[in-house]
Amino acid sequence: MVVDSQAPELVDSDFVAMMRASHLCVLIHDAATKNILWANPAACALLEWSVTELRPLKANHMSSSAQQYDRVIGRAWLHEAVERGMSRIEWHYRSRSGRVIPTDAIAVRVELAQGPAVMVQFRDVEREQRVERELRQTTSYVDALARHTSTVAFMLDSVGAIRFATDTALAHLGLSGDADPPVGLLLESHARLRRDGTEVSWEQAAAAADPVEPVRLEIPGADPVTLEGSLERLRDVDAFLMILHDVSTRVRGEERRELELRHENYLARYNAMGDMAMAIAHELGQPLAAAANFIAGVHARAQVLETSGQVPEGTTGQLAYGLDSANRQIDRVSAIVSALRSFVGHLEHVEQVADLNAVIDECLYFVRLRAAAVGVEVEVRLSEQPVLVRCERVLTGQVVLNLCFNAVDEIVEGDAEQRRIELVTETREAGGTVTVADRGRGVRKDVFAESFTSKEHGSGIGLALCYRIINRQHGSIWCRPRDGGGSVFGFSLPSA
Repeated sequence: MVVDSQAPELVDSDFVAMMRASHLCVLIHDAATKNILWANPAACALLEWSVTELRPLKANHMSSSAQQYDRVIGRAWLHEAVERGMSRIEWHYRSRSGRVIPTDAIAVRVELAQGPAVMVQFRDVEREQRVERELRQTTSYVDALARHTSTVAFMLDSVGAIRFATDTALAHLGLSGDADPPVGLLLESHARLRRDGTEVSWEQAAAAADPVEPVRLEIPGADPVTLEGSLERLRDVDAFLMILHDVSTRVRGEERRELELRHENYLARYNAMGDMAMAIAHELGQPLAAAANFIAGVHARAQVLETSGQVPEGTTGQLAYGLDSANRQIDRVSAIVSALRSFVGHLEHVEQVADLNAVIDECLYFVRLRAAAVGVEVEVRLSEQPVLVRCERVLTGQVVLNLCFNAVDEIVEGDAEQRRIELVTETREAGGTVTVADRGRGVRKDVFAESFTSKEHGSGIGLALCYRIINRQHGSIWCRPRDGGGSVFGFSLPSA
C-alpha cells in the first residue's frame, strides 16, 4: 500500500474513491493524442456515455456543432494546458441525447504513471444558471411579498426577536425596513401580546403555540393599533410565524358602542332618578306644610295657655326657641324641595340663550351643600359681565354639578389644608367658559375615555357624559394638570 506523505492517513485508493464520489465532472485526456483515457461517474452521468463508450469518441462527437467548438479548437485548448500547465475555456459539450451543455471547463496538465495527461474539470453552468435564476426569482417574489403586501407578518425566533417582517408590519411598529433593519429587535419592546383578553409574555404565547394559537398584538401610541391573528410554531425550525390583520377600526367601534350603551344606561337611570325626585318632592310638600301648621298651632296654643294662667309665665318663650328652630329647618327643607323641583322639572332639551353666571348660581346651593358635608371650601369668581352662551340650560348645569362634585370628592382624598375648589366663569375667544380647579391628585390619563366613576359610591354620570353633552352643544371640554398640583377641568360653549 502506498501512503501519501502529505496526508499519511489516506492511501491512493481513498483518492480514487473521492474522485468517483465528486459531483464535479472530470475527463482525463492523453497529452499527446488527446484521446479520452478515463471519466468519473459525474461526467458519465452528465454526458450520458459510459467510460468504455467515451474512450473512442472525438471532440466533434461530444461537443456542440457550433463553429467555436470545432475539434481543432478543442485540441488547441488541451494542448495549451500541456504546454502551460493550465488552460480555461467556456466549452459546450453535447450529451448522447443531443442536449447541449454549457460548461466552465478547466484543463490541467497532470503527470501520471504512464506519462503526462490533461485533466479536464467542468460543471453544468446551465443548471447552475437555472438554479440561480429560480433563486433570484424566488428572492424577488419574497421581496415583493414583504414590500407590497398588506399582510402583517413577522418571523420570530425562540426569544421573540424579529428575524423577518413585511413592510406593513414594520410600519405598524413605526420602523422602516431600509433605514433601521429590525433583525434581532424584540417584538415585546414595541407591542403588547394578549391571549383570551389577558396580557401575556412572549414565553407564555410561544408555549401556547402548539402548533397554532390565536393572538392579539396591541401597539400603543397616539393612535393605538390592534392587530389580531395567529402565532404558529414552525416544524423542524426553531422559529415562529405570526400572521395578523388590523382590527383597530372594529375594536374602536366596539368600544364606542359599549360607551354609548353605558351612556344610554346612565340616562335611563338618570331619568328614573328625576321621576323619583319629582315624586318625592311632590309627596314631601304636603307633610312639610302640615308640620309648619302644627308648629304654628303649638306656638299659638302655648300663648293662649300662658295668657289664661293655665301654664307658668314664660313657658311660651321657652318653647319659642325650639319651635322657631324646627320651623327654620322645615323652611330649609322646603327650599331644597322647591329647588329640586325647579331643577328636575325643566327636562325639555331646548337650545336657549343662558348666562353661565346664572347657571352657576342655580347649581351653587347643591355644590356648597355637598362641599360643606366634607369640609371643603367653595371659592366662586363669576365674570363681572353676563356670560351669554347658547346651550341646554339644565344639561349644562348637570355638567357643572358633576365637575364640582368630582373635585370635592377628589380633594377629600388629599390634604385637609388644601380642601378648596375654585369655580370661575369668563368670556374667551372660544366662547363662554367655566373652569373648576382643585388641589387633588391630578390627572394622569385621558379621563374623558371613561364613562363611569371609579369611586365606590359614585352616581355613574361620568365625565364621558359631560363630554357628550358639551360636544353636542358644539362646545369643547378639557382637563389639564394644575400648577402646583391638582387639576383643572373646564368647558367652553359658543357665545350667544
